[in-house]
Amino acid sequence: MNDLPLQQILAQLTRIANSLEQAFPAPINNTIHGDTIAYLWEHRFFNGVEQPVLIPVEEPNLISFDDLKNIDRQKGLIEQNTRQFVEGLPANNVLLTGARGTGKSSLIKACLNAFHKQGLRLIEVDKEHLMDLPQIVSLTRGRPERFIIFCDDISFEEGETGYKGLKTVLDGSIAGKSDNTLIYATSNRKHLMPERIDDNLSYRTDQQGEIHPGEVIEEKVSLSERFGLWISVYGFTQEQYLAAVSQWLNTYGIEMGDDEDIAKESIRWATYRGSRSGRIAAQFAKDYAGRLKSKVNQ
Repeated sequence: MNDLPLQQILAQLTRIANSLEQAFPAPINNTIHGDTIAYLWEHRFFNGVEQPVLIPVEEPNLISFDDLKNIDRQKGLIEQNTRQFVEGLPANNVLLTGARGTGKSSLIKACLNAFHKQGLRLIEVDKEHLMDLPQIVSLTRGRPERFIIFCDDISFEEGETGYKGLKTVLDGSIAGKSDNTLIYATSNRKHLMPERIDDNLSYRTDQQGEIHPGEVIEEKVSLSERFGLWISVYGFTQEQYLAAVSQWLNTYGIEMGDDEDIAKESIRWATYRGSRSGRIAAQFAKDYAGRLKSKVNQ
């Protein structure tokens, strides 16, 4: 009977400790491994609490520069910038813009494929977690590797705040800048924030009649301008599209040559999807090669 109050006290202390652990969980130990070349920055729940986690990618989806056709100028620009970066020379943050499927993301993956042996690493961050960018930069600061923070398919609508974390790192604020880290981002829009007709009302003229954008326009344009290197990627002509199809078929051991049947089938594939691009060419080649080899094995 004398032990009962003590047992009750211990049980209550245990409940308090469990509640505190759930309310204030120990921070996740996000560790960068020297032999891991790619990571995902995600948010996961631990004991009911959302925390950012750095996830190693065991088999990253890499691509060779040689597999990317009809974008030689864009390849040259981003390859040279990345080469400067891994050599410890001045290099710019990069914004790749263009229509869907034109190879923007593939160019960044090709950079990792080309330079990971020289110490290049990649951390992919979703738009929803861009406010974590200063935290990620703090994690990479001082390490011997060179890090590209990859932000894919970003744009911002009214009321979204993720762009503030992006601006912090791009501006090189007192807490945000790191010499071994760059931002490579892709977007379907050259200006990452929406532009409205009524934004034009903020323009003003001075006494000499010169037109000056208002604060609304300045805010929207200035985010893109913080990237030192802009690279635009365009859709393919039909000839370029067929060349890309031929290239991707070669990776599956299929020679397209002057085969008109394959060409017509690939054009129908693109027409059905309403786009001619490297992505569409790769998807057709994968489908065609799979169907062809399936028939051979029957």
